[in-house]
Amino acid sequence: MAVRMICASHTPLMGNVPAGADNEERVREHFAALSAEVEEFDPELVVIFSPDHFRGFFYDLLPSFTIGVRAEALGDYGIGSGPYDVPEDLALDCARACHTAGVDVAVSYRLKADHGFSQLLMLLGGSVARWPVIPVHVNCAGPPLPTVERVRALGSAIGAWAAQTGKRVLILGSGGLSHDPPMPSIADAPPHIVEKMIDNRNPTPEELKKREESNFEVGRRLADGTSDRLPLNPEWDLGLMQALEDGKLDTLDPLSEAELSALGGCGGHEVRCWVAAYSALAASGPYESKQLFYREIPLWNAGMGIAKAAPEKEGGLALA
Repeated sequence: MAVRMICASHTPLMGNVPAGADNEERVREHFAALSAEVEEFDPELVVIFSPDHFRGFFYDLLPSFTIGVRAEALGDYGIGSGPYDVPEDLALDCARACHTAGVDVAVSYRLKADHGFSQLLMLLGGSVARWPVIPVHVNCAGPPLPTVERVRALGSAIGAWAAQTGKRVLILGSGGLSHDPPMPSIADAPPHIVEKMIDNRNPTPEELKKREESNFEVGRRLADGTSDRLPLNPEWDLGLMQALEDGKLDTLDPLSEAELSALGGCGGHEVRCWVAAYSALAASGPYESKQLFYREIPLWNAGMGIAKAAPEKEGGLALA
């Protein structure tokens, strides 16, 4: 068994809102280089930790953690489409291993994967079905959220399970870093929005277009200084990336939900997926990690970070 890890911010504004040639080129160059490394590594299984953005999971039933036994890309923002190649027996075995380890995960035979899952798979492999993949949803959008301590337990359980499969496993963490999208709170949203947060699985094309345009407008307003959303927080982003690189996986444990929101915006909670991915890797022992890229990109409403890691015992950072 060999294991490698990549964590990266996702942003549906990439490809939809121009952010300057240098930003576009640098980000895509890094993903292209990683794609070549992943191709050489040739993973037999990909495990991806990702949030959802009230596109596939709603408050009618919102588990902290869900493993997709079957999954399909929603294609929101034009990012990915079609069924994932989920090895059902392995996904169920992974869920059982989590339960044995004391981590209660739900399972879904109809997981709807939005851009949080699909973008990283598309950038690295060109298709959501390029590799066998187990999608793991971490609730980062619908409070009350799982504690970061439980997220670490989830990652550790899945990492320990992956280590005994005997397969080449690529672990992906998708989400974050700091960003504050126009995400309503069920605690104070108007009734018609509350209903959509409880169940809006079949929005009209007009609703989807309005929602996507609202996100695009936030990026434009952040860039010109007229947005009422929290600005990006590069100091916090870089500090967190460094802490994870240094193996300080409990660095977020002392923060309440409100404190993390104040630092990273409501989207900053997606760093739970980075913590889960690093914790999964750490289950194989000490690791080496490297920050490949970071830049605050207001037009994409993204603290855009990319990192990779590998176990020291397997030679460190090279993915291949």
